[in-house]
Amino acid sequence: MDNKVSIVGSLGPKTRSDCEVKIELTQSGGIEIDLKSKVDVMFGKANRELIRDIFKTFEIENAKVTMTDKGALPFVISARIEAAIKMLINTDKEYLLPIIDANKTVSEKEQFRFSRLYLPGNTPSMMLNAGVHNPNGVILDLEDAVAPDKKHEARYIVRNALRAVDFYGAERMVRINQGELGIEDLHYVVEHNVNLLLIPKCETAEEIHRIDTEIDKIRKEKGFNYPIWYMPIIESALGVENAYQIVTSSANVCSLAIGLEDFTADLGVRRTNEGTESFYARTRMVNACKAAGVQPIDSVFSDVSDMEALAINVKKSKALGFEGMGCIHPRQIPVIMQNFAPEQVEIEKAKKIIRAFKEAKAKGQGVVSLGTKMIDAPVVKRAETTVNLAVKLGLLTRDWINN
Repeated sequence: MDNKVSIVGSLGPKTRSDCEVKIELTQSGGIEIDLKSKVDVMFGKANRELIRDIFKTFEIENAKVTMTDKGALPFVISARIEAAIKMLINTDKEYLLPIIDANKTVSEKEQFRFSRLYLPGNTPSMMLNAGVHNPNGVILDLEDAVAPDKKHEARYIVRNALRAVDFYGAERMVRINQGELGIEDLHYVVEHNVNLLLIPKCETAEEIHRIDTEIDKIRKEKGFNYPIWYMPIIESALGVENAYQIVTSSANVCSLAIGLEDFTADLGVRRTNEGTESFYARTRMVNACKAAGVQPIDSVFSDVSDMEALAINVKKSKALGFEGMGCIHPRQIPVIMQNFAPEQVEIEKAKKIIRAFKEAKAKGQGVVSLGTKMIDAPVVKRAETTVNLAVKLGLLTRDWINN
């Protein structure tokens, strides 16, 4: 035991739904709790019981605990206490909250991923109502959004959020760190019903193979069997050149994203709204994804105040073949969803193609045409994707074929 005092959490003037915890191990005196909270009358007793239960789990009998509460919920308090304890002692024990039913769902490899909302992994206040904005997915970010000296405690916040925060049906995603740090992250998230892992700055298939191997080891040890999908992020010139090898490296790769801030920095150019500097990279990446049968996902749009420019960007992205993009602010979600959705003219054309195909098939005709154009299998498949998406988004009723 090298340290006797640890401090974790947040206590800034704008901090909410969080707490700062200081723990000092002592030789006697039991568990002394100094709780500073404006809601002590309502929640003080429950919070003290929670703190004592955590220390009992870790078999610590003597310590001084000072907690300044800014409205933290139990999943935050327990994460902060556990992180502080594990800075003081070596133990394999965990204090796990029950997994809520809403977070026991699994996701599909080919489900829609138009919008994904990034949430800093060490900022629980931003997680609490993220699902009400109706993104397709929420990304609990352990990488760029977390300061290096906060990554240890962020892991416990993210782990507990995966178990206890209701994201209202959004796919539960975690962006891990690069390299060894990312491999360590896996041990904090993969057994807690995460749906998808974002793998940043991916440049080779070997990186995906290593993650596969590590998750297989954890599966055998912990005994879970639900699917975990991967979304590698291309953020360098080398990654672009290796895009096809990356997307075909594992059956768990469901999509591939591009991060244009780091990519343009790697090229040594400035990122622009026009995107001419990244046109080659984006089209090459889309082509690799389409060839492999996975979803290409575009980069975030960094100007959260310009919704008109965002809408234009999404339309260009869709025209290139992308099937979604990241969000860094909730206000971007409806703009992205609306502009990735099929337009009415696309829906009507798709309906005509499918009807023509069904009629030709019913008549035993080997050749299918619509007007002067021949219809082949890829055209029909694309039309089916369009109408299924329209139904999913409420733009078309399920009995459309009869109307």
